[in-house]
Amino acid sequence: MAVSGALAAIKITAGVMGHSHAVVADGLESAGDVFASGIVLLGLTLAAKPADWDHPYGHGRVETVTGLFVGFMLVIAGLAISANALRTIGRAAAPPAPFVVWPLIGSAVAKSLLSTVKFHYGRKIGSAALLADAWNDSVDILSALAALLAVSFAIVAPHRFSAADHWGAFAVGLIVIFAGIRVTRDTTLQLMDTMPDRDSMAHVHDAALTVPGVRGVEKCYARKTGLQYHVDLHLQVDPESTVRQSHEIATEVRIVIKETLPWVADVLVHVEPAP
Repeated sequence: MAVSGALAAIKITAGVMGHSHAVVADGLESAGDVFASGIVLLGLTLAAKPADWDHPYGHGRVETVTGLFVGFMLVIAGLAISANALRTIGRAAAPPAPFVVWPLIGSAVAKSLLSTVKFHYGRKIGSAALLADAWNDSVDILSALAALLAVSFAIVAPHRFSAADHWGAFAVGLIVIFAGIRVTRDTTLQLMDTMPDRDSMAHVHDAALTVPGVRGVEKCYARKTGLQYHVDLHLQVDPESTVRQSHEIATEVRIVIKETLPWVADVLVHVEPAP
């Protein structure tokens, strides 16, 4: 948030002083990043609250909803930037000053580092909100490069490419819209209880079969509730087993899966007689 705030201040100031719509647009996008990261931070904090009576599966979905909100915010910001750029095309304006390229270069470097760190930790803990923020930073890299290209054309040949700076701002808006749509799609799939990939489900299946007494796994489902998944498992055991024996096998399966797979929050085991 501190880095995005500093970049926003520098780029907006440089863009206004250097007469560059593309740099101002990129600065406004960075200013939005401060708000987006703040929302992500709030979402992660609320998602960390333990389960209670009203929320037996925990508060993890707050984190997913946060990612969805960031996606919506990116789309709206991109539309506003593109619309403003189209509105100003054709207006007489002084060519951009050469110094405006330096904030764009610095922004691309800084956002490259931020996106790399956020992608790493977002994938490590399975955070939709943090991954959304990482995509947001990745968009900043592309938008900075697009603005840099447009500004460079406008500086080198101001008479020939007088509208390049405006089209650069328009391109920045389109890039932001694309990222917002991607983030919205990914988080919506999680809210729809989309299953994890086949390899992850195979690991659950294999972990259950390592427990003595397990004859097979008939069904296995999983749904994400924030940073982790809740698994529903239909376990096949000896049909002549007592209720107590079946219960002990199911309990062991639950323990093994949770210890083996850290991305699993809990397992609900339904015991069935093996055919």
